[in-house]
Amino acid sequence: MPDSTTPPPALRVEQTPFTRHTMAARVPGILRQVSERNPDYDPAVHAAINELALALVNDAIMPLPNHEWPDYEAWATLFEPYAGESWLHTNWFFAEVYVYHLLLHAVGYFEGKRDPFAPYKHEELQGAALPQVLKQGLALRDQPARERLNGLLELALFANRMDLSLTTSAALGTHAHAGDMLADDRAAALDHLLGSEAGTIHLIADNAAAELTLDLLLIDALLETAAADVFLHLKARPMFVSDATPHDLAALLNVVFKTIPVDGAAELGSRLMLAGWQGRLKVTSFEEWNRPHFLRDLPEDALQAFASAALVITKGDLNYRRITGDALWNPATPFAEAAAYFPAPLLALRTLKSESIVGLQPGQAEKLDAEDPKWRISGRRGVIQLSKK
Repeated sequence: MPDSTTPPPALRVEQTPFTRHTMAARVPGILRQVSERNPDYDPAVHAAINELALALVNDAIMPLPNHEWPDYEAWATLFEPYAGESWLHTNWFFAEVYVYHLLLHAVGYFEGKRDPFAPYKHEELQGAALPQVLKQGLALRDQPARERLNGLLELALFANRMDLSLTTSAALGTHAHAGDMLADDRAAALDHLLGSEAGTIHLIADNAAAELTLDLLLIDALLETAAADVFLHLKARPMFVSDATPHDLAALLNVVFKTIPVDGAAELGSRLMLAGWQGRLKVTSFEEWNRPHFLRDLPEDALQAFASAALVITKGDLNYRRITGDALWNPATPFAEAAAYFPAPLLALRTLKSESIVGLQPGQAEKLDAEDPKWRISGRRGVIQLSKK
């Protein structure tokens, strides 16, 4: 069994049918949908998007970073280990993040700041899921602190199914059925949070709209029960269709929470805005969250920014892959072993949409393999896993 100092190698695109299908079919489909959902793009932009989609389908050599990019030096360094490799024969984590970066350049995002995924996000803001999750989360507000946080952690976990890049997962909603929770460290996490002096908590978010709403409900509860202050980490730029950016947060706080017909929504928005003004809620967007960094490989200053935290909460599949190095560990490897390098207590809330997994009971993965061959990738199952320093 690998230990925390020698993790298994990161997955390559050609390694499993799922990773290959993602890059050869699912991602090109997402790229084409971007063209369809933004019909007013210039013809040259549509052509560039189609060219990028075809490059993946045809397994072309990945293009070098462009010298004219504002972040060229950072991407040139990241690209160097994979120079000369093709889209379907390279590191999967790098390729998946890189293709979304290339999409932003193809659509002129760095010049006009137009989010290519805005039509998807606008629809979700107007959909039925958002008021539903607001009602679910606000219904817990009068519960004792432990029960409130326990319920919100589960809701925040299964809200991670609301992923616009994987519609089959989003269709499952936030309701958990028996067997959906594969690992549950909430009791230990709440003992840690409520049994010590209030400190700084970081929440590294994943998706916008409905999921971000439940993240904010969780943050609201943490600020009232267990946290001196909270750092909310968002993507600096659009990525993976529905990943949350500061603009998406503003849409919730300044539009939805003020207009949606749900009792308590406006008050929630006001409390969060007040926490921001008081300096207790801080929003940040590290450039690293838009780059193919595993947590263990973050620049030292970025990693040490977490060292004094009472708890760091990560949301979603991509951030889980950052923790595990996107590798195929023995599934029974303890989560704390895979995350032993991290300088602070770490709590992962993740619904499974890819193959890397740790922290299961011996034999649990083999049983799931026999029952449901897609258990690692469907988005149905979830884990709440704690690595406590």
